[in-house]
Amino acid sequence: MAIPLASSSLLPLLLLALLVIVAASLTACVLVNYGDHRRMRRRKKKKYHPIAGTMFNQLLNFGRLHHYMTDLAKKHSTYRLLSPFRNEVYTSDPVNVEYILKTNFDNYGKGAYNYAILKDLLGDGIFTVDGEKWRHQRKLSSYEFSTKVLRDFSSVIFRRNATKLAGILSEAAKGKQIIDIQDLFMRSTLDSIFKVAFGVELDSMCGSDQEGAEFSAVFDDASACTLWRYVDVSWRVKKLLNIGSEAKLKKHVKVIDNFVYKLIRSKIELMKNLEDGSSMKKDDILSRFLQVTDTNPTELRDIILNFIIAGKDTTATALSWFIYMVCKHPGVQEKVVQELNKVTHLNGSLSEFANSITEEVLERMQYLHATITETLRLYPAVPVDAKICFSDDTLPDGFSVRKGDMVSYQPYAMGRMKFIWGNDAEEFRPERWLDGDGKFQQESPFKFTAFQAGPRICLGKEFAYRQMKIFSAVLLGCFSFKMADEGKEVNYRTMINLHIDGGLHVLVSRRQESEVD
Repeated sequence: MAIPLASSSLLPLLLLALLVIVAASLTACVLVNYGDHRRMRRRKKKKYHPIAGTMFNQLLNFGRLHHYMTDLAKKHSTYRLLSPFRNEVYTSDPVNVEYILKTNFDNYGKGAYNYAILKDLLGDGIFTVDGEKWRHQRKLSSYEFSTKVLRDFSSVIFRRNATKLAGILSEAAKGKQIIDIQDLFMRSTLDSIFKVAFGVELDSMCGSDQEGAEFSAVFDDASACTLWRYVDVSWRVKKLLNIGSEAKLKKHVKVIDNFVYKLIRSKIELMKNLEDGSSMKKDDILSRFLQVTDTNPTELRDIILNFIIAGKDTTATALSWFIYMVCKHPGVQEKVVQELNKVTHLNGSLSEFANSITEEVLERMQYLHATITETLRLYPAVPVDAKICFSDDTLPDGFSVRKGDMVSYQPYAMGRMKFIWGNDAEEFRPERWLDGDGKFQQESPFKFTAFQAGPRICLGKEFAYRQMKIFSAVLLGCFSFKMADEGKEVNYRTMINLHIDGGLHVLVSRRQESEVD
């Protein structure tokens, strides 16, 4: 068919329009493909840690939780556990730990998830909060722990309570009685922390204060119920219905609150009655808090309970595992005693011997310091510590984490990692902490994480070492320890702190060379 002349004149325009449409389509395709390619590249860049299981596996392994998580860490230094609400990332990699605790500190905190779990027991204390609340408490507490007044006051209390404990062990040795040394440590450190922190004599160690003993037991049970929340997805429903573990927790917290608020009222009344400004008014931490801030009773309650969980359970469990390890390794026990013989004299009364354990003597006991540290490497008081990721991030290992993920580092598992400590990682060997001259040598706090690291590093680290060394020196100087049943398996109780399940039952005997009486 012939094309009319008028139509023929439009042909170039039609061809041009067609070319423009084709070019536009091609350009659009290129742009779309480029965008898809970029999105694909971004997706490829965002790789996530290997999945090692689910939180239901934690529930099934709750009685051996830290063994289970250590087994996973041996396969993957950092791994994920899936949960219905978020990924849970667990790391034993010191590089990742440093990034979480220091380098990108502001992006990892307690968050709303941890706060909701811990609040009923620990309130708005330093272990549950972030931001300004944390900074305020950290500043106040940091000042108190740095004072010479607290160091000297606490040393006197530690020596006094170590002497009391040695007296109890002396009677047990005479009667060849089996004792639960963990229970005695719990009572003794409770007495110590209440006197140092709150200026109160509990005497729970000697059994004269049943209320204090009940408080200690209830506090332990409340701690176990609180940790259970991390693996029990139904805890909020149970709390709403007031059933099961949540009903128990509510009951425990009521007992705890009654005890603590009574303590606060007594301290405030005492402070009002003291008019001479004596040292009694300002030696203990609670009195000093009351002097420098208008803290209300609820805030004081939270401060008190956070100090207790930091100062009682952690030190008592560490001392218990220390005694366990020197029972299992009698050669180490004797090396500690030999060092003690070099720096002090085992004569005089118990109190005189305890008072001879001065700061100078403690400083010279390098092997004891190494033995306690080696105990903490394998049996850290806090076996796992959880943070929440506040915004999408990529860890130094190249794997990504999402906003809202729980990111935890694992002191218990880390102490057993060969890639961190060598092929003998699971062996108890205090010498790993000593140099060629027998002097203690520090390790990176991101490798040895028993006291955390970075801005949240434990304020009471030196305080805890002082107490543990005083108790260890006094007790090993006077007594030798062995397990009551060498064949009995010793395990932990899964709770916030690493308690020995069922206690630690030992036999003690007086050292023949000791003239202490």
